[in-house]
Amino acid sequence: MTSLPTRSLEDQVRSIVAEHRDKRGALLPILHAVMEDLGYVDPAVIPILADELNLSRADVHGVVTFYHDFRQTLPGRRTVRICRAEACQAVGAAKLADQAQARLGVAFGETTEDGAVTLEQVFCLGNCAIGPSVQVDDRLYGRVSPQQLDRLLDVNA
Repeated sequence: MTSLPTRSLEDQVRSIVAEHRDKRGALLPILHAVMEDLGYVDPAVIPILADELNLSRADVHGVVTFYHDFRQTLPGRRTVRICRAEACQAVGAAKLADQAQARLGVAFGETTEDGAVTLEQVFCLGNCAIGPSVQVDDRLYGRVSPQQLDRLLDVNA
């Protein structure tokens, strides 16, 4: 049985560009599509995007680094986001943020050494009435207590 050849990173990115090139402000939709396909924006795609869109590498790099949603490294198997907006801060988010960083041994924007968890801060999850809010992968939790956060951070749960 023969396996199908895998597409190169360059082929994947050029295909994504072809799908989105005609959109207004194409770079952002393209970067979102790259994130969806690869899980992150590999620095190796920056020159490809610059070439395809007739932009400088600095322009593309500037957009990737300006917006916090564009990861430049592969995320962990789970992503934990803690809301740091004012409503959540008022009801204990700062304590949860400190707890998560200490428990995982990483700062915001980093992934644990074993690749299990990526910790991110966000500035609104739209769950203000029942903060502090935490999102684990695609699931949103409200009124998160320190004990509940410990359970959420347990990658084996």
